[in-house]
Amino acid sequence: MTQKMLCIEKGFTHGSGFHADDVFSSALLRILNPDIVILRGNVVPEEFDGIVYDIGRGKFDHHQKQKPYRENGIPYAAFGLLWKEFGCLLLSDEDAETFDKEFVQPIDLSDNTGEYHELSRVISDFNPMWNEKNPIDEKFWEAVDFAQTILENRIRKIVSDRKARKEVLKLLEKQEGPVLIMDRFYPWKETVCATEKLYVIFPSARGGYMIQAVPESAGTIALKKEFPVEWRGKTQKELRERTGIATFTFCHTSGFICAADTIEDAKNIAELAAAWI
Repeated sequence: MTQKMLCIEKGFTHGSGFHADDVFSSALLRILNPDIVILRGNVVPEEFDGIVYDIGRGKFDHHQKQKPYRENGIPYAAFGLLWKEFGCLLLSDEDAETFDKEFVQPIDLSDNTGEYHELSRVISDFNPMWNEKNPIDEKFWEAVDFAQTILENRIRKIVSDRKARKEVLKLLEKQEGPVLIMDRFYPWKETVCATEKLYVIFPSARGGYMIQAVPESAGTIALKKEFPVEWRGKTQKELRERTGIATFTFCHTSGFICAADTIEDAKNIAELAAAWI
């Protein structure tokens, strides 16, 4: 993410101790404009002509009495206010809204209320400890680098998953029955869970093919149809004897995934499991 998407050349945020809010805000601005110059201080210079956040009581501050709230009651912090304004430059409106709900809101809530949030604590731990003499600005930029990597990876994943969804939908249009066969691995759960498919087959990074049971929904581990109890945790020899499938190599003890050496046997496993009573 090196493309300049934001024309603002300067940023200003508060100095001294830092939290996930101002750190992720700074990371976001650097993603939007890799050339932005961000300054820190306790008073905003009168002639400052850039974007001011988490200080100054302006558009991207949240310390004033009449702080902004989301419709669900979660207050905005600087990170959320900046994401609301500029997130659509990085993601679609739908994905930007989901990202706010899943990633930004917990950080905003923690900053506003002190509610425990592990990632916010991880960022706060970059601050110099009481018995250290590390320059605080140096530690701030270490934290921003870390946060920027997290943001870039998460955004890259969301964009990639959106592309994968289109590919999976194409495959679903062409294939009937309880099994979906993919020519390569795509993130598939959110797309396939909403269908009648019971199993998904895809090439394994270790060689051969994986056969995975489809969850009832993308956010649960409950499966539409687990692999038979009689297969789970058995040796290759036992699996092959019980099913007659020559290259059946593995069935997880929890019944959510199996493996075979050939695509033909992967199909046989899925079809046998689908018909198993």
